[in-house]
This record gives sequence, C-alpha cells and structure tokens, in this order.
Amino acid sequence: MALNTDPKPKRLYQVWKGSNRFFCGGRLIFGPDVASLFLSTLLIAGPAIAFCIRMYIKIRHENTKHVGGCYSILILGAMLSALDLLFLFFTSGRDPGIVPRHSKPPESDEAFDVTSPSMEWVNGRTPHLKLPHIKDVIVNGHCVKVKYCDTCLLYRPPRTSHCSICNNCVQRFDHHCPWVGQCIGIRNYRFFFMFISTSTILCIYVFAFSWINVLEKEIDNHSNLWKAMSHDILSVFLIVYCFIAVWFVGGLTIFHFYLICTNQTTYENFRYQYDKKENPYNRGTAGNLGEIFFSKIPPSLNNFRSFVEESEHMVVEAVTPNFVEGHISSKEKIDIEMGNRLGEDTGYSLPEILRNLDYNDLEDELKIKQEEGRPIGPFFLDDQEMKKSADISIPRDGIVRTEQSSASENGVREFMQNYTAGNETDTMEKNEECCNSHPTKSLSL
Repeated sequence: MALNTDPKPKRLYQVWKGSNRFFCGGRLIFGPDVASLFLSTLLIAGPAIAFCIRMYIKIRHENTKHVGGCYSILILGAMLSALDLLFLFFTSGRDPGIVPRHSKPPESDEAFDVTSPSMEWVNGRTPHLKLPHIKDVIVNGHCVKVKYCDTCLLYRPPRTSHCSICNNCVQRFDHHCPWVGQCIGIRNYRFFFMFISTSTILCIYVFAFSWINVLEKEIDNHSNLWKAMSHDILSVFLIVYCFIAVWFVGGLTIFHFYLICTNQTTYENFRYQYDKKENPYNRGTAGNLGEIFFSKIPPSLNNFRSFVEESEHMVVEAVTPNFVEGHISSKEKIDIEMGNRLGEDTGYSLPEILRNLDYNDLEDELKIKQEEGRPIGPFFLDDQEMKKSADISIPRDGIVRTEQSSASENGVREFMQNYTAGNETDTMEKNEECCNSHPTKSLSL
C-alpha cells in the first residue's frame, strides 16, 4: 500500500514572513511585543476594579444617603472599564492594514539591467536588480513620492510605511504602539483613538468620584481633610494614580484629535511632511472627522486562514536594488557566473575572497619583471609567466593563497581577467565565454 508523502498544506499565518504572532488559528494577529498587552490590561483593570470595590464598600458598610446614586456610579465605572478594555483588544488583535508581500520584484519599464563594480551580492548568488528607488504618483492633484520596499519587494502605496518591529508594510501607518503591542494603521486607528479617549474619560471619572468619597468622609466624621484621607487610603491611591495617568493618555488624546482634524499621521507629523507643502489628504475638519469615525473600514488584504503552498509564499530575502543613473561602460562589468560558482563551491562570497587574497607572491614577481626590463601592464602577465599556474586554496582561516604548479595553465589568467576591470574588449570576450559555458540565472523585472 503506497503511503501519501504529499506535505500537508499550511495556512498563510503558518508561513507568514512578518514578526507577528497569531492566535486562535490565525483569527487574531498581534505584534511581536504582545506581552505588553497584559501590562496595559493590568494598568487599566487594576485601578478600575479597586474603584468598584471602593464604591461597593461605601454602599454596603457606610451609611450613605444616596444608595441609588452610588449604584449608578459603580455600574457606569464598570461599563467604562469594560469598554476601554474592549477597544484595547480591538486595536491590538486585528490586522492594522498589512500590505501583502511580493515573492519577486515588480516588473517595471524603468528597470534596467546594468552591472557595475559597486554591485552588491544577494547571498553570494544573484546581483541586485536595478529599480528606481522613488516613483511619483498623483494624489488629489498633488505629486506624491512612493518608495520601493526592499523587504516586501513592492512600491509602497501612498501613506504606507514599513514597520521595523512587525516587519510589515502597513497602510496609512501611524506608529507602532508598544502599549497595545501592535502597529496602528488604517484598519485599527479608529479603535486606537477610542481606546485612548475612553482611558482619559475613565481617569477623570475615577479621579473625580474618589475626591467626592474623601470629601464625604470628611463631612461625615466632622474632621479635617488630612484625617479623612488617612481613613480612605484606597481613594487617595486612586486620586494619585489617575492624576499621573491622565497627563499621558489625555495628552495623547488631544494630540491625535489634532492629527485627525488635519488628516495627518504621527509618522507624517514627526517628519514635518506638510510644513512646507499642502496636505493632499486634507478634506477640512468635518471631512477628516467623518473619514476616521464614519467611513467604512476597508477589509483586510490578507486571508491568514487560507491554505497556501509553502513554496509559493517563500519570499526572496531582502533584495536591495541598486539605484543608479546612466549607463555603465563594459569596463566595469564583473563576471557574475564565475563569482557565483567559486562562492558556492567554497562557501565564501566573491568580495570576501578578494579581500583575503594574498598578493605577496604576485608583487614579488612584478618587481623582478620590472628590474629585468620586461613590459608589464596593470594585471598583465606575459606568456612565460602564464605557463605557471596558480592553484587557489581556501584553508579554514579563510585566507586565499596561491601555490605555483604546472597542473593548470589558465588559472591566473582566468581569475585576474574575470575579477578585475581590464581592457574593455578582453573583458567582454571573457564575459561571453563564461555565459556560453556557464549560463547564469537572473531575476526578471
């Protein structure tokens, strides 16, 4: 009986390349610092529970004349606390607007394939492809620049930025909030603002009624304020706690209300993006408020529970394209195939090999030739010298050494002509020979 060896299909969240953490089978998505969510929950729920306990004690054990009012205060405080925690989890546990990654660089008419000595290497295999770093798009009649993301292999849509913590491109990226453990973007900004504004209201609410409890105790006991405070330590603690907290959440609420009214993000505001030019997204105060609070939240661009072939979602590692201007002459071309083959066989990349090359013997031979009066050019060896071959060895220390032998006549010639910028015609001929004997693989734009 034949066994089924086909791999079990995986869901998208199981092969996701970002730093996010998923729960409930990919239904909930959090940032990598999701542990901070528990701290935020404790900072909200702790004082809220303490306030509810204080009000319950006042109703049950103190001869209060307004029992119905105390119950109303208790219930309203509990509702504000629950609503605040609900907005917190809505902010933290949903897709903030992640842009799906591409598995290969985009095809572009502006892309061109030019090699240069400054070409870097991707994992010692493929040269970086040339793409314009910035493109111009028109938004509401204004020219807006969009940048190419090296990690996600795409041009970021307007107002999109790459979060270095979550390792994702996020639409209308505002900031990464460590208190909720999630990026704040187009799909959770509304809940984030409701969270901080509810936290501000809750702080003011608890602060006010804690003072009322202290003042009522002062009146009931016919004592001064200090004695009343000494007999109600819990209320004093809540007063101090809420007084400190309201400066943070209150200031944050005011700041984000200003951003909403001017249709800015925190990222844009901190970069002074609209100080010297008009904001193309500003619709006026009423329009901006309507966009945030009354517009439909766009659906997620990712179905994290969908089944995918793992090979289909294997994204090329961060490919940093070379952004060059103009055409580079063929003198500057490097034999990519030769470098790839040497790097793969030895485990060392071409730049590392060239840096570690031992040139002592070569310099001594050039000095002898110069003393004898034989003509030498840059990296030129005559026929007599070319009869001597060089075996290239890479020991464990990573230093490349050459040993004279008669086993290979063309070793030095091929090595020096393939990795140095020599005569233009000779270099082009060598490149053609290498391409014919060793076809290379390149990413297509």
